[in-house]
Parts: sequence; C-alpha cells; structure tokens
Amino acid sequence: MTSPAVQEDAEVLNLERVGDYYHLTLAAPHASVGVRPGNFVAVAVGGEDSAMLLRRAFSIYRADPRSGTLEVVFAIHGRGTRWLAEVGRGDHLNVVAPLGRPFVLPAEPVPCVLVAGGYGAAPMFELARRLRARGCRVDMVLGAATEARLFGTLEARRVADTVTLTTDDGSVGERGVVSGPLRRLMGEHHSAVVYACGPMAMLAAVADIAAEFGAHAQCAVEESMACGIGVCMTCVLPVVGGDGVTKMVRSCVEGPVFFGDRVRWADVGTVPPDTWGAPKPDGGH
Repeated sequence: MTSPAVQEDAEVLNLERVGDYYHLTLAAPHASVGVRPGNFVAVAVGGEDSAMLLRRAFSIYRADPRSGTLEVVFAIHGRGTRWLAEVGRGDHLNVVAPLGRPFVLPAEPVPCVLVAGGYGAAPMFELARRLRARGCRVDMVLGAATEARLFGTLEARRVADTVTLTTDDGSVGERGVVSGPLRRLMGEHHSAVVYACGPMAMLAAVADIAAEFGAHAQCAVEESMACGIGVCMTCVLPVVGGDGVTKMVRSCVEGPVFFGDRVRWADVGTVPPDTWGAPKPDGGH
C-alpha cells in the first residue's frame, strides 16, 4: 500500500531545463517516503499571495527517502507551470505526496511493455527497475512529437531490455506513433502486461492494442487534478466497475492508474447517459 500523504514545505534544490521540459528536485524528507511508481505530488504554485489557489499535480519521477529528495518533470502549460519554471534554489514549495493509486506489479515474472508519451515517461524508469527485480522482461516504447519532447532516453536504455523511440516528425527513432512498435513487441514477446502513461488518445490506443493481444493494460491518466485529494471533482472520468456499472470516478483518488479495459475512453470528458446517477434526458429519475 502507498504510504499516507504528507504535506510539507519542500526546499528547491535544483531546477534544470531538459529538452522542452523542466526537471525539478526538492528536499522533501517526509513526502518522499513510501512513493511507488504511478504516485503523484500536488504542488502549490504562485506563492502565498497568489490568486492561483489550485495545486498542480505531477507524476513523481524519482523519490529517495534516504536523501529525502523528490523529483518531478513538467512542461509549461499555463500560469502555474510558468511560475514554477522560474523558482530558484532555496525557494520553498508546499507539496502533498504521495498521492493516488500506483501501478500494480505482476505476482509472477511475465513479459511487460512500458509505453510513455513525452514526459509521461517520468514514472516508468523506477517501474522498470522494480519489474526487472521481479524477473520480468521489460520492453519500453517512448514516443513524442519531436526529439526535444522525448524524456529519459538514456536512462531507459539502462533499465529496460529494449527501447524503441518514436517521433511524429521522424527527428529520431521511428516516424509515427507508439502503436506500431507496441504491436510488434507484443507479438514477438507475448507480453502479458502493458503499462502506459501519457496523453489520453495514446492511452486509449494502448488499451485497445493490449485487448487485441489478451494482455492487461494499466494506464496512468493525465486528467486535471486540482486538489489531489478527491474534493473538487475536476478530474472525474467514466469507468466501468467490477459490477459492470459505469460510474464517474476521481482520477486523483481511484486513479491515476486504471485498468485500460475499464475506462470508457471515447466518453472521457462527458457523463454517459447510462452512468450511475446520471440525469435523465427527459428530466426524470
């Protein structure tokens, strides 16, 4: 089980540019304890006097409880991440971690494929280490629009049995998206589990391909998680439960990792009419 989340003021140890991304290292001796691949951290942005009240959620790249450090990778998407990209050494950020449900490791050694889009690769390296420690074969596919938007290609080669790179523009690796290499690897190695983190469209495609091969897919979704603790309800998406009933569940609490065949990918961003508790079109009950 994931350790209980802790809120603390973390000191900025380092912030560096890596391609199109930023790699942030924090001194967080309490929040770094018990982190598992797939957990995330919620970071307060804007400073004490800011009108930006909502935290920003990031997958945890590395956590070392021995040194008390916590690392994340992010891109600038708006005011909050733009502010975060300008913090300096010695600044303090209020963080809450570890949050969310992490990836589940297989009970037996089985071939696995790890698929990531852009900085969605962040949690995959520690996941690969843990899988290989269990005797699992690990093939990794990293995809992005351009070479500058790939993350961790050298680290991937250290932790995985094979690494395949794809870029939309063909600037490095195979031209195209991750679907082709994923199908090829699953066919060659009879992969039993696919782990994925990245954009929703990529996750939907990965889940479909895993189903084609009879494999299990675990997908870490990138929904907006404003509070990180299940209160604000901004990160809900339709997921089919074990009873076959669709419910709107919170990515930050029930996720961010979901079984790929349970998420109704085509309906993300909506409330399907057959969802439990959904309003009836005619206003009835």
